[in-house]
Amino acid sequence: MTAHRPDGPVVVGISAHFHDSACAVLVGGRLVAAAHEERFTRVKQDPGMPRAAFRACLRQAGLTVADVDCVAYYEDPVKKLDRQLWMALPHLPDIRPDAFFRLDADRPRREIREVLGFDGRVEIVDHHLSHAASAYYYSGFADAAVLTVDAVGEWATTTWGRGTEDELDLVAEVQFPHSLGLLYSTLTGHLGFEVNEGEYKVMGLAPYGEPRFADAVRQLIDVAADGTFTLDLAYFDFRNPAGMGTPKLADLLGVAPRVPESEIEQVHCDLARSLQVVTEETLLALVDRAKRLTPSDNLCMAGGVALNVVAVRRIVEEGPFSDVFVQPAAGDAGGSLGAAAVAHQRLTGRRPTPARMRSALLGPAHPADEVARLLEAAGRDGFLDFRGREPELLDAVADRLAAGKVVGWFHGRMEFGPRALGSRSILADPRGADTRDRINAVVKLREAFRPFAPAVLAERAEEHFRLDHESPFMLETCEVVSPLDLPAITHVDGSARVQTVTEAANGRFYRLIRAFDERTDCPLVLNTSFNLRGEPIVHTPVDAMLCFLRSAIDCLVLEDFVIDRGTVPESWLTWFEGTVPPRSTVSDTVYTLL
Repeated sequence: MTAHRPDGPVVVGISAHFHDSACAVLVGGRLVAAAHEERFTRVKQDPGMPRAAFRACLRQAGLTVADVDCVAYYEDPVKKLDRQLWMALPHLPDIRPDAFFRLDADRPRREIREVLGFDGRVEIVDHHLSHAASAYYYSGFADAAVLTVDAVGEWATTTWGRGTEDELDLVAEVQFPHSLGLLYSTLTGHLGFEVNEGEYKVMGLAPYGEPRFADAVRQLIDVAADGTFTLDLAYFDFRNPAGMGTPKLADLLGVAPRVPESEIEQVHCDLARSLQVVTEETLLALVDRAKRLTPSDNLCMAGGVALNVVAVRRIVEEGPFSDVFVQPAAGDAGGSLGAAAVAHQRLTGRRPTPARMRSALLGPAHPADEVARLLEAAGRDGFLDFRGREPELLDAVADRLAAGKVVGWFHGRMEFGPRALGSRSILADPRGADTRDRINAVVKLREAFRPFAPAVLAERAEEHFRLDHESPFMLETCEVVSPLDLPAITHVDGSARVQTVTEAANGRFYRLIRAFDERTDCPLVLNTSFNLRGEPIVHTPVDAMLCFLRSAIDCLVLEDFVIDRGTVPESWLTWFEGTVPPRSTVSDTVYTLL
């Protein structure tokens, strides 16, 4: 037990059992910790009950499981199973449906008890209410319209809600199988990318194409005058695990399904652009309906489709709302935040702390002394120690960036959500003509068309981007208007997905960009997530070291320590050249070896 009882209830939010499971902790209505399970297990989009994230978040908050008053689960397993049974009944073996029902619907409660070790109050929160709460209750708005859009929750795929002070209600919905998220995912699969992972690749590919298939895509979805929509189900089979489109889909499009990892042709770019155009049109119609249902000046958005940054920019610019807040962890992981917020409101009658979410740095940190022990165990040579000398550290790193080096940057608390925001980041000079291609090819080991984002000093953002408001979480694109040539962060359509950086929110990362600006008159850096293709963002110093050694990153900064590739001891390389353990055990195993 903690020495002093926390002020207000301790509520843990959990998302699990589909993909990207996560945990969040509220203490007295204040968000104190949140983390993705995949960062600990090293299994991309780990769907399991987030045991490691749960323990880490409680440690971060200075709590134990005995301090927890309530665990909130982010969807209703009974309603979800109802839909799953409806979908799968033609394929089920000869089994009593009531036995199957009891077994699976009890899984979340059972694992909360048996895996997490919590035997107290459990609150079940509907999936889209969790999404809605993750946006409204962290927006800072006293009132707002709320729009959630994803693939599917229990039955809902899109909901409209209304937030007023402490209260949040969902007032309308579109139900499965009619789903904008599933439309996008179906064509993501058709384009040869992994569903629930490759949608952002489709968005990045779209600017290379022309919308010549837009009319065909519009035949797949009928958007009514009132802002609701239906899919033409003749083109979809959501029960087919091999692909969600029927043969009629390829006939309509005139484009055969692309084989994964095969060459991307112009026709694929054109189909991606067409899908993106129709998605933006549809979202604008949904936003207009949100305004009619809730005539507030404010809009809150969540659900996986809310991570479509190009569409968000159009909503900000063309939509009927004065202020738009998108939950930074808008996907299912963010459901843990929303479930916790709803449970807090049920327990207390009041919303969580009504301030806007200003930071996504909610995960564990690894202090410099811990890093020192790791490096000294690996070998006492090969690194520079800047403990107690931050200005000199920043000078050393800024010099390397200005010289064209690619830097792995590991500092402070880990980010929550899909974006690296300056704690677990790969950084580079955005002015380099070949920087983007180099990082894609030999650092990130991913497709050449993928764009990179800039992180810019907030007070200098308008000099370089058509952006008149803060953008701390990289949730929208904007036009690059810089007098500088910035090829590494400028997408083919002249846009960029900007992170505005402040000293109050970003600390050392802000000071690093300022040091880089002092040398180059360029107040921004390229910022991309610290991971290789197909792997989660790094969590521990060991994860960062492995990523550094397996890629072509030039320099690794672990808290107060700098490691240049040219000075890496042979013993480190020899150690790594051995058989790498499975991802799920690599960090623990390496720690043991060291």
